[in-house]
Amino acid sequence: QVQLVETGGGLVQAGGSLRLSCEVSGGTFSRLSWFELNWYRRTPGKEREFVASINWRSGSTNHASTVKGRVTLSRDKRKNTVYLQMNGLRPEDTAVYYCNVGVNWGQGTQVTVSS
Repeated sequence: QVQLVETGGGLVQAGGSLRLSCEVSGGTFSRLSWFELNWYRRTPGKEREFVASINWRSGSTNHASTVKGRVTLSRDKRKNTVYLQMNGLRPEDTAVYYCNVGVNWGQGTQVTVSS
């Protein structure tokens, strides 16, 4: 089973930046090289929303239109970690951010953007 641990959330003013990290581990992971790692976010009272994804092997990325141009994904294979760099943060970006691989989810990290 794959384990995912998110870090890097916090409180930031509108226009600021944060870098979220998702460290991937687990016996299954060591045999995978092709998976997609996804970032989602959830705000109370709203549906979970896709933010961005990265292919672990190729590094190709996809972004939701709501964050395109403000978010950059990268990965460090040596550290088994994916980074979600978020710039130009807006109050509507406030949410708990989760990373996901297949059926595996992290515990989430809170991002709060003040106006």
